[in-house]
Amino acid sequence: MNIAKLGISSAIKSTFNHKPTSKTTLTLSILETHLQKCQNLKQFTQILSQMIVTGFIKYNYASSRLLKSSTDLPFIHIDHSRKIFDNIENTSTFSWNTMMRGYLQRSYPKKAIFVYRLMVLNFVCPDKYTYPILVQASAIRLSEWEGKQLHDHVIKLGFDSDVYVQNTLIYMYGVCDNVGDARKVFDESPVLDSVSWNSMLAGYIQTGNLEEATIIYDRMPERNVIASNSMIVLLGRSGLVSEALQVFNGMDEKDLVSWTALISCYEQNGMYEEALLMFLQLNSDTRKIDEVVVVSVLSACTHLSAIKTGELIHGLALKIGIGCYINLQNVLIHMYSTCGDIMAAEQLFNVGYHLDQISWNSMISGYLKCGSVENARALFDSMPERDIVSWSAMISGYAQQDQFSETLALFQQMQLEEIRLDETTLVSVLSACTHLAAFDQGRWVHAYIRKNDLNINAILGTTLIDMYMKFGCVKSALEVFTGMEEKGVSSWNALILGLAMNGLVVRSLEMFSEMKKCGAVPNEITFVAVLGACRHMGLVDEGRHHFDSMTQKHSIEPNVKHYGCMVDLLGRAGLLKEAEKLIESMPMPPDTATWGALLGACKKHGDSEMGERVGRRLVELQPNHDGFHVLLSNIYASKGNWNDVLEVRKTMMKQSVVKTPGCSMIEANGVVHEFLAGDKTHPHIDEIGKMLDEIAERLKMLGYAPDTNEVSLDIDEEEKATTLLRHSEKLAIAFGLIAISPPTTIRIMKNLRICNDCHAVVKLISRSFNREIVVRDRHRFHHFKQGLCSCNEYW
Repeated sequence: MNIAKLGISSAIKSTFNHKPTSKTTLTLSILETHLQKCQNLKQFTQILSQMIVTGFIKYNYASSRLLKSSTDLPFIHIDHSRKIFDNIENTSTFSWNTMMRGYLQRSYPKKAIFVYRLMVLNFVCPDKYTYPILVQASAIRLSEWEGKQLHDHVIKLGFDSDVYVQNTLIYMYGVCDNVGDARKVFDESPVLDSVSWNSMLAGYIQTGNLEEATIIYDRMPERNVIASNSMIVLLGRSGLVSEALQVFNGMDEKDLVSWTALISCYEQNGMYEEALLMFLQLNSDTRKIDEVVVVSVLSACTHLSAIKTGELIHGLALKIGIGCYINLQNVLIHMYSTCGDIMAAEQLFNVGYHLDQISWNSMISGYLKCGSVENARALFDSMPERDIVSWSAMISGYAQQDQFSETLALFQQMQLEEIRLDETTLVSVLSACTHLAAFDQGRWVHAYIRKNDLNINAILGTTLIDMYMKFGCVKSALEVFTGMEEKGVSSWNALILGLAMNGLVVRSLEMFSEMKKCGAVPNEITFVAVLGACRHMGLVDEGRHHFDSMTQKHSIEPNVKHYGCMVDLLGRAGLLKEAEKLIESMPMPPDTATWGALLGACKKHGDSEMGERVGRRLVELQPNHDGFHVLLSNIYASKGNWNDVLEVRKTMMKQSVVKTPGCSMIEANGVVHEFLAGDKTHPHIDEIGKMLDEIAERLKMLGYAPDTNEVSLDIDEEEKATTLLRHSEKLAIAFGLIAISPPTTIRIMKNLRICNDCHAVVKLISRSFNREIVVRDRHRFHHFKQGLCSCNEYW
C-alpha cells in the first residue's frame, strides 16, 4: 500500500522514528478533548505527531485510545491504523482487539483473523471480548471451519460460559446453515438472553425450518418485535398466511417492518387484494412508508392489473421522496409495461438516474410483452452489459413471436460470446429448432445440456421429448423421459401424444395406464392425446370408452377439442352419420376444425352428398379459409363436376382466398432447406431434377402408376402425373437422397397432409434406395422403411 495515497505526509511517516525532545505536555484529558474535536486527517496527524514528539505515545492507555479513535474515524484509512498499531510498544489485549474490530468494521474479516494469529504467536492472552470479534469475522466469511477452530479455543480458554461469546457462536453456526451445532451451543449455554433466543430463531428461519422455529418462538421468555417480524416472514414463505396474520395481530408493538412483512406475505401468496387493503390501512394510520413496502404493494397492483391504483401509489412515492430509488423504479417499469402502458414505462426508463441491470431487463421484457420486438432488440443491442436474463428474455421473446430464425441467430451469437446457457433459454431454442426442422441444432443443444450437467426439469424435459417426437426420434424421446427425475403431467402428455403421432398407438395407450398408476392426474390435454391415439389407429370402441370416462371417472367435462377428436375418429372409421349426430349433440357450438374433420372424412370415404353439404356450410362459416374451399373443390372434382370446381375457384379469387402451397423442409449438414410444390428456385434444382428422373425410372420398374385422382384439375393424365412429381415432399426427398449419405435417416416436415400418391411413392423410394425416410405431415408421422409405413395405411 502506498501510504502517500492515504493522505499521510512524508513528515508524519517519519514521526514514529522521532525521539522525544521535550517533556510530556499532554494529559489523558487533553488527548480525549482533541480526539473528540478531530474532524479530518490533518488534525488527526497533528495529534499523532504531538504524542510521538512528547513521548505520550508510549503510555499504554493513551496509545490504545489513539488507535481506537483511528479505527472509528471514517476518514482514517485502516492501513494508517495498522501502522499506528505496529509501532505501539507493549501492546495490550485491548489494542489487539481494537485492531481486529477495526478490520471487521471496515469489511476486512480475513485480516482480522490474521491479526489474531499474530496475537497468539506474540503470546498475548485473548479475553472474552476477543472471540466475539473473530467469530463474527468467520460468520461474514461463511467459514464454518474457522469458526469451529475458534470455538475450540473458546472452550480451552474457558470463555464458553460467557453469554456474548455464546451468542456469536450461535449466530455463526446459523449463518453457515449448521443449525445442529447452533442448537447444541444454545442448549448448553448457562445463560440465555434475548440475543440468544433471536439468534437461534434466525438460524432456523434462514434454513426454512418452520417446525423448530415455531418451537423456539413459542418458548421465548420475551418476544420482541424482531422475533415476531422474522416469524411473519417465515410463515409467509411457507404459505401459512393465517398463521402469519395471527402473529401480527398478537404483537403488542408493531414497527414498519411488521407491516411490510405481512403485506409481502399476502403478495407472495397471491392474495393481492389483501395486500392492497393492508397497505391502505398502513397509509391511513399515517405511519412512515418506505421503499420496501411500496415495492411489495406495486407488485400486487401488477398482478391485479390495477394500474390506476399503481399510479396513485407511484404519486405517493414521489410525494414522500422515494421515487428515485432504483428498486422502486424497476418495479414501476415492470408494472406499467405489464399493464400495457409501455409509454409510461419508457418515460421512467429514460429519466432514470441510476439504472441497473434489472432496469434494462425489465424494459426489454416490457417491450416484448407488448409485441415491440424491434424496440426490445434495439435496447438489447445498446445495453452497456448483458447478463443471462437479458439474453434469455430476448431469445424467448423471438420464440414467442414465432420469429424462430431470429431465435437461433441470437442463440448462435450468444454462443460466440461464450455466455453460459440456462434452462429457460434452452427451452426457447429447442422450440425454435422444432419449428424450423433444425434437428442437428436440437441434438447439439441436448448434448450441451448433458456435457454441462444442466438440470433437466419438467419444462426442459418436456420440450426435449416434444422435439424428439416431432423429429420422429422416439427412442431418444423415451430416453429423456426415463432419465427425468421430475415428471409433470405435461411430460406424460408429450410422451403419449408423441408415441401416437409416430404410429406407436398401443405403446401410447400403455403409457396412459402407466401414468395413472404413477399417481399423475390426467387433465384435459391428456385426453386430447389419448383420443388422438385412438384416432390414429381407428380404435373406435376404445375411443368411446376414454371419452365417456372423462366425466364418469375423472370429472373432466369434454371441450370442443375432445368432441373434434371423436368426430375425426368416427369419420376416419367411416361412421359419418354417427360423427354428424355427435356434432349436433355437442353442448357448445362446434368449431370449424370439428366440421373440417367431418368434411375430410367425407372426401376420404367418397360421401359426396354429405361432403358437399358440409363443405358449403363451412365455406359460409369461414369464407376466407383456403382448406375448406380446396376440400369442397376436390369433392366436386372427384365427381367430375368441373363447372362446380371452377365456381369454387372463382369464389376464392373474388374473396382473395389463396391456397396454402405445399411446403416441405429438410435439414442437411446443419442447413434447413425449404421446398414448395413445383419449386424451381433451389440452387441444386438441376441435380434434384436428375434425381427425380432416376426415381421415376426405378418406380416404373416396380410397377408404380401415378394416382392422378389427387390432382383436382381438368387437365390430361400426363400433365397430372408431372404435377404429382413436383409435390414438395418429393422434391425434398430427392434433395435428401443427394445431400444426406446413408444410413442417416432422411427427415421431412410438411405443412399439409401427405397425399395418397406421395405416400405410395415414398414407400417405394424407401424400398428401392434402401433408405429410412420419416415424413411428418400436419396430422402425424410416417416412418417409411423397406416399402412399409408405420401408419399401416391409416392416416
